Amino acid sequence: MTENATRLRPSRLRGALSSGAYRSLIAGTTISAFGNAITPVALAFAVLELGGSATQLGLVVAAFAAAEVVTLLFGGVLGDRLPRQVMMQGSATATSATQALMAVTLVAGWASVPMVAVIGVLNGCLGALSGPSSQAMTRQTVPEEHLASAVALRRLCSQAAQVLGFAVAGVLVAAFGPGWAIAVDATTFLVAAICFSMIRVPRVVSGAGRRPSLVGELRDGAAEVFRHTWLWLLIGQALLYHLFYGGVQGVLGPIVVKDTWSEAAWGWALSALMTGFILGGLVSLRWRPRRGLYAGTWMLSLTAAFPLAMALSDNLYVLLAGAALHGFGLELFSVNWDLSIQQNIPEDKLARVYAFDMVGSFVARPLGLVVTGPISVLVGMDRWLVAVALIMGGSSLLATLLPSVRTLERKVVSDPA
Repeated sequence: MTENATRLRPSRLRGALSSGAYRSLIAGTTISAFGNAITPVALAFAVLELGGSATQLGLVVAAFAAAEVVTLLFGGVLGDRLPRQVMMQGSATATSATQALMAVTLVAGWASVPMVAVIGVLNGCLGALSGPSSQAMTRQTVPEEHLASAVALRRLCSQAAQVLGFAVAGVLVAAFGPGWAIAVDATTFLVAAICFSMIRVPRVVSGAGRRPSLVGELRDGAAEVFRHTWLWLLIGQALLYHLFYGGVQGVLGPIVVKDTWSEAAWGWALSALMTGFILGGLVSLRWRPRRGLYAGTWMLSLTAAFPLAMALSDNLYVLLAGAALHGFGLELFSVNWDLSIQQNIPEDKLARVYAFDMVGSFVARPLGLVVTGPISVLVGMDRWLVAVALIMGGSSLLATLLPSVRTLERKVVSDPA
């Protein structure tokens, strides 16, 4: 980093936070991120307490993921048609209600594995409706010269909240049960909805006032994705990552860590993962490589460390270190990936491009969640974890060979301050 870039960094952070809309945005996303970190831990142990097997747990988590994938494209079109803050507020309010319903059924003893799966599907749909709008909102809330800092700071706040959420999740589940833990998540969504209601930004008009059909708008969004080689190629790489790693975190992780250490240790591992995210976010505030996407893709190969630690070590500190390396590498990639999209995609297509990014990344995740249980039983959990690590690390390194990834440069906008 140059001396001038270092000098301007505090000014950029103050410039981003001087926007009331941006402050409301990161307040809402940070609060909901805290609650969202609690739910995966609570949901996994809720299914296990209801007598569910590893395969049933995979089916429940897969149902949630499949609902997200099915709804994301529709959410992207709506995010470019309607006020994005309204989409976010409505989704958060509705999700608060459905999470409260799940909490009541678990606490009262009415829940069953199929019921948890159905409510999970509804939550997945609601979250997917606002996901593209939330991602696209950052650029609307800050001037262009503060965008890089705004992207990094928003992710840093969310990851810090998730660290706390994962740490609290294990304690809540152990002390009060998964139902009460999910009730906390319901409360955070309600608070987030209030924050989103305070965002005031100009409305984005898609296609200069033109209102084509839903299929036409999806076609325009897909054309924008395929116009950028680095974009669709790395979406494909993300597909591989989520196909294999989704089952590790959603199914194998809780089982392997519980059998080797304890339920609380899984919460600690996820906290270490999120600590890695925070460290990566702090580094990204200062480290702004000219070819950020290329550097970030190299760092993405560190994600292999977490499944390798689960498979090859019975030392808790090795597990936590592997989780932290995973989060650190993934965060450095994610910041540069997000900034690359924000800087290179037109505003009126941004939500649709984010929708295609999310769909491409997560479309294979339900399949991975479903097959992880049976495959791990067939070949052995440790062997499957090693295979997943090799695929994750190897595919990331192969992506660095792509010319479009190597040559894409970060746009530097001078700061008037």
